[in-house]
Amino acid sequence: MTDIEVTVGSLQDLEDPGCREFSIGDGDWPFKGFVVRQGRNVYAYQNFCVHVGHPLNWAPDSFLTKDRRQIICASHGAVYEIESGLCVAGPCRGKELRRVECEIRDGIIYARGPASA
Repeated sequence: MTDIEVTVGSLQDLEDPGCREFSIGDGDWPFKGFVVRQGRNVYAYQNFCVHVGHPLNWAPDSFLTKDRRQIICASHGAVYEIESGLCVAGPCRGKELRRVECEIRDGIIYARGPASA
């Protein structure tokens, strides 16, 4: 399967730190991911909790802890590092979120991934 690139949005329109969801592909099972901005860096992950396999968030673009220093799963409270996706607290400690290729070109965030989950 060939990866597809999508435009996630403008870096300047994303809070620091902040998140934005994206999907790649159409149909019943598009690939769902999210980006996290931290300063000048952007990290991207599949929106899939490694504990039970469902989306990490309940509300749109809501992936961060209250202090906005880590990623959190809304269901069971698993906490992940922004920079690595490593689970540092909760039921899946030691596992990692699936990284998604992303880059910033001319101030625009792009993500690249499969067309379906």
